[in-house]
Amino acid sequence: MSAPATPASRFGIARRGVGIGLTSLRDYGIVASFVLIFVFLTFKSNVFLTKINLFNVLDQNSEWGIMACGGTLVLIAGGFDLSVGAIFALSGVVAAQAAAHMNPTYAILLGALVGLGVGIVNGIVTTVGRINALVGTLASSIVIQGIALVLTNGQLVNVTKSGFTSLGQGTIFTLHYSVIVWATFALICGFLLWRTRYGRYIYASGGNAEAARLSGVRVNLIRASTYAISGLSAGIAGVIVASRVATGEADTGTFPLVVIAGIVIGGTSILGGQGAIWRSVLGILLLALIGNGFNLLGVNPIYQQILQGSIILTAVGIDAWARKTNT
Repeated sequence: MSAPATPASRFGIARRGVGIGLTSLRDYGIVASFVLIFVFLTFKSNVFLTKINLFNVLDQNSEWGIMACGGTLVLIAGGFDLSVGAIFALSGVVAAQAAAHMNPTYAILLGALVGLGVGIVNGIVTTVGRINALVGTLASSIVIQGIALVLTNGQLVNVTKSGFTSLGQGTIFTLHYSVIVWATFALICGFLLWRTRYGRYIYASGGNAEAARLSGVRVNLIRASTYAISGLSAGIAGVIVASRVATGEADTGTFPLVVIAGIVIGGTSILGGQGAIWRSVLGILLLALIGNGFNLLGVNPIYQQILQGSIILTAVGIDAWARKTNT
């Protein structure tokens, strides 16, 4: 006959149960939330479930979605990138200025590569330089935005070449190119994360860096590569927006709250080692639906910021408690 469970053991079982529940909420709560808001808006607004509205929502949030994919890799690997907003602005400025001297396609490519280059520098600074990721990328964002302001003298860079707007304004079967780029980038990042050794190394680097090093993983190289991808994602997003409005602007270099919000509420842990691209995509789409719903239902957009901040606090809290109760 088995001995009755002691209060301590019962507490341990209950604690693990709570931990499992919080983990499930962190991992799959985004799916339930997305479905509920989608259904709610479908019945509350006659305009919501139309092709024009849904495609516009995807297009208007494609740049944030692209940056969220790159940022997800950085967070999972145990880093944090505060410079994506500045890279976003610099890449758009470089592409707009270069379009006056070369083929617009090459100018757009150059702008995206600038983002990649800055991302590589961030990776070196935070790994080889051993500078705290928050401090390092915050400082680099200030430098990057300063460079963008120097290049433009604080002025808008208008582009008159028609070919420059193809990426940002072009469509195929009424679906904007920007959405296709987002989907493609998300699929590539998702494949790297889930189906390659490189992806396993990213999880290992963020989950337990010391154990990963002892297992032969070059943690610094892996983390630096995620910063490079993040920089590339910001560069791509920047040239898309510059192409959409035919303008490069240095003052857009503030950190986009929606990016980190989308990543965190999607279930990616800010402590590293956990997360997925599809969750970040759903996180961005959830915020996009909230913003679209505010507009369609005539709700004051000021409350949107309050809601976003509350969502971030809730998601981070759930992640912290899930980790605590599972240990």
